[in-house]
Amino acid sequence: MPFETALDQWEAGHTRLALAPPIERPVLERVTRAIEVELRRRLGGAFTAEELVALYDEGTGWCTDVAIAVAPDDPHAWDVRIVADAAFARYLRGATDFAGGRRLD
Repeated sequence: MPFETALDQWEAGHTRLALAPPIERPVLERVTRAIEVELRRRLGGAFTAEELVALYDEGTGWCTDVAIAVAPDDPHAWDVRIVADAAFARYLRGATDFAGGRRLD
């Protein structure tokens, strides 16, 4: 998957999270943060945007597993188009080759 495609999906997820109904937002945030923790575990310290895209391209089934474990009684918080994409969008900010909202050459 090209970086630009992944970035579009991640930003859309971040927007969905921001626009979620206020009553749903706390659990969505909790799940998103848990996915971020798992991203840190899977990618380690320094990582590039391409490494993050490669992980995303492998599939997000594990994100659903995290969501169900964190919020078993809240199926609305299992939507990877929200929680996983928002987590990847946030995590991208820490990539060694990403700054100012764009990938560095």
